[in-house]
Amino acid sequence: MVALETQEVPVPLTPLSRWYLYAIHGYFCEVMFTAAWEFVVNCNWKFPGVTSVWALFIYGTCILIVEQMYLKLRDCCPVLLRCLIYTLWTYLWEFGTGLLLQQFNACPWDYSQFRYNFMGLITAEYAVPWFCASFIVERLVIRKTLRLRFHEGFEDGWSNRRSDDKGVGGGTLEGAMQRESDTNGYLKED
Repeated sequence: MVALETQEVPVPLTPLSRWYLYAIHGYFCEVMFTAAWEFVVNCNWKFPGVTSVWALFIYGTCILIVEQMYLKLRDCCPVLLRCLIYTLWTYLWEFGTGLLLQQFNACPWDYSQFRYNFMGLITAEYAVPWFCASFIVERLVIRKTLRLRFHEGFEDGWSNRRSDDKGVGGGTLEGAMQRESDTNGYLKED
């Protein structure tokens, strides 16, 4: 007798999981941006990228809020207007978190050397980079993260059968790889 396996429906990532992905993305981008900035300004071939652990909280929360803005605005605002809104939000968030951290002498950035800074916490010189980052965050990071799903089960996440199944390739890695070739690895979108 063959027991039928019930297929569990993959579930969307939790807000905490999405926050984690956004935090790691922001942290990585901060390090890469500061490394590139150091190279452009000082021609430093060591590319020393720096950031603070505070950046994880700051970016994770900021992008999670941008995600909610995206979900509310995507059907009624063009992408460039949304990116302008995200950029304004980013400035407000950067100022607010910087002001809070400054109260504890913990603010990791200081834009005082920039001509168009406000209280050393934000600077107009970063408007274009923040706008471009907003576009990339919406189009790539948020949209792709919202498509990710958890699949709870006894499988490794990419094979189609139980490891004790003696079908094509049995429970071997080769068999799993052969079964994987039957699918494209993505969920079908309706």
